[in-house]
Amino acid sequence: MARGRFQRLVLMMMVAALGLLTPALSSVHAAEKPIRIVAFGDSLMAGYGLAQNEGFPAQLERALKAEGLAVEVANAGVSGDTSSGGLSRLEWSVPDGTDAVILGLGANDMLRGIDPQITRKTLDTMVRRLKDRGIAVLLAGMRAPPNLGPDYQRAFDSIYPDLAKAHDVLIYPFFLDGIAVNAKLNQADGIHPTAEGVAEVVRRILPAAKELIARARDKRAS
Repeated sequence: MARGRFQRLVLMMMVAALGLLTPALSSVHAAEKPIRIVAFGDSLMAGYGLAQNEGFPAQLERALKAEGLAVEVANAGVSGDTSSGGLSRLEWSVPDGTDAVILGLGANDMLRGIDPQITRKTLDTMVRRLKDRGIAVLLAGMRAPPNLGPDYQRAFDSIYPDLAKAHDVLIYPFFLDGIAVNAKLNQADGIHPTAEGVAEVVRRILPAAKELIARARDKRAS
């Protein structure tokens, strides 16, 4: 075979090989793109009384990265926010490109004695809007204390499991599980976790957060 023809053949084979490799390389780059999570909620998400690197979003991001996961966790917590307040800022607090949301609202509704049906309706609307945008959701549940009465407690506590079942989204039943009423893990107000308390929240919620990432990846790939 003439040398010129041989060189052209080799060149054509290289071009063909590169064409086959390009989709594979694109898939690898897509897989490496960080999953963008928004921690959306009230002071428990915002990290009230804590340094920025001690709050829930920052500690969760570090814990997930320590597991070898490529993630970015944005802090969209607003101290004092109710579910209605969250609904009013949902669109601009959860920007385009968000893959997943940890939704933790309702505690201030409960503390203010807001009708649980209002809380249920606003949280339902938020979950629907997020799902319509193709965003994976993890509900961070809250529970009412007994002093609010059994009727209120039952109506409030049922909100999160009911919505998780209705919308087929993930749920972590009680965000402050293992932390509530533990003086060693709470600030002086007895409501907001210390940095050590947040670390315990992260440790307990981590399996659910990893499942959230898995769902977000599935949605990205579909």
